Amino acid sequence: DSAIKGEAEGIRQGLLRVLEACGACGEDLGTEELWEKVLQEVTVEELQAPLQRLGALQAAWWLAASRLGSVAGLFHLLSTAEDLGRSHCSEGQNELLSVIKAWQVPPEGASLPLVQSAKDLKEILCTAAAFLQGLQELEAGNFPAALSLLQEAAGGFCSKKILAQIYTCLGCCAQRMGKPHTALQHLKRALQVDFQCLPALSHVAAVYHELGETDAELQALTLFYEALGKNPPAAASSSPYFLMRTELLVHTPVLSSLLRHHHPSEVKYLLAQRCLQDGRTLQFCSTDVSFAPQVPLDGSSALPRIPEVFLEAASALGQAGRHQDAITVCEEVISRTTDLIPRVLRVEERLEQPECAVPGAELVGGLLSQKKENLCCLAWRAAGYLHQGWAWARLGESKEAVTQFSRCLSDLLRVQLHGSGVRQTENIQPEVEVLQKIRLLALIGRGTQFLELGRHKQALLDFQYSLQLSPGDPAAASYLVQTLWMLNRKQEAAAQWQKFSQSCPGEDRQQQGQGRPLPLYLVSCLEQAVFPHSEPLARSIQDYLGAAAQDTSS
Repeated sequence: DSAIKGEAEGIRQGLLRVLEACGACGEDLGTEELWEKVLQEVTVEELQAPLQRLGALQAAWWLAASRLGSVAGLFHLLSTAEDLGRSHCSEGQNELLSVIKAWQVPPEGASLPLVQSAKDLKEILCTAAAFLQGLQELEAGNFPAALSLLQEAAGGFCSKKILAQIYTCLGCCAQRMGKPHTALQHLKRALQVDFQCLPALSHVAAVYHELGETDAELQALTLFYEALGKNPPAAASSSPYFLMRTELLVHTPVLSSLLRHHHPSEVKYLLAQRCLQDGRTLQFCSTDVSFAPQVPLDGSSALPRIPEVFLEAASALGQAGRHQDAITVCEEVISRTTDLIPRVLRVEERLEQPECAVPGAELVGGLLSQKKENLCCLAWRAAGYLHQGWAWARLGESKEAVTQFSRCLSDLLRVQLHGSGVRQTENIQPEVEVLQKIRLLALIGRGTQFLELGRHKQALLDFQYSLQLSPGDPAAASYLVQTLWMLNRKQEAAAQWQKFSQSCPGEDRQQQGQGRPLPLYLVSCLEQAVFPHSEPLARSIQDYLGAAAQDTSS
């Protein structure tokens, strides 16, 4: 292992000594040219077998560095023309595997007791070459080729650990080919071979998620979390027979990505998130939100930012009827983000990220990054007030709910949009859209509580402004019609009702589906903002319109 991580200087020195013994020189040659010269010029019979074994060692070195072309070229030199011709006829599909299989292993010398035979090394080279090429094809999106090569590797010479990894890669390949059931077969095979191949469990959960089998997905995630929590068994000491092993030759970024280690808390969050998405809020509430700070976040982590985890927990608590707990969790988010938000946050078009490197580009990029962070903090704090508003509303405390919704809207006034206000730079557009959605939900929420308090005119203003923010929003439109009707402005109510009922009822939903998905912590607020009873109101308006039509005709 340490040799592969260093430089193959020992092999090079050996080749130079062979040339020196034969009266030749190759100091100025690269390693590939040096091998070519040695194999062409050294004809001493007793050196042929050692050179062949040294060539296999060099091939292992180059495989570990993913220099597949160099390996193929070397085995072309090591094999005879007769061997290459035979391999071409029988294999013909994959050049590298063909030339490795065509190589005739030199007989082992009785006076040289090697701990690993050249024959075994050849088998390991074949397995590693198939595995490496399969991973390359998988990364390139050539899934049929990847499947064929990985299946070749699975039939090769390797440990149970590597075999389980190969089956895991086969499962991922089948999943990307749109064959989820075949993927499950490969992944279950990986776990049968080596249950310590825990990444296979995460892929099993992902396949069940794709199939929409939530119970099976949650079961897989639970098993994954429990397995991660157990102390792993002590690694078995490797037999000295396997000095060169497949795992030493195959370590690529794509394999590391497929077999990525998951932190137990990350899996716990995934489990909780799926419970929340599926409406299983009691299971979500059983998770401990204090786990989040323990996890080192990187680009591949499934965990969102910590305030989002808290807001999702508040959402679950609210859905489970634990409104006071939800208020407490949101208070934590609000207090932690208060000092991170400037009093005024300007969003301008001129901060657009430049496409090419220009003087000052790094400064602009830094400003965008800071602006994005400020907008995120503002969204989290405003969402905290939004959740608190809905929680107080569910507790029957309309005045306190109005206060929290008003604080949410007041916070959002810190954002000042400059320029067109429509063509924001793509870097911060998602954050701006989330803020707009929070403003809409807060206005609808405050309007509903004004209705509860009998303050119909103030409710009307909130619903009118809601429709200015999101024209055609069904909840805002329904509440507006209801408020006008309650204010005895029946003609206006009927006109608005006709206006919105004539538009396509699925249009708004379709537009929402085409946009970016809402953060999970806002979904419950969106559900609470839905107009609860439209049919009685619609019948009353229809009766009114019918009576008005009769009066006109008479």
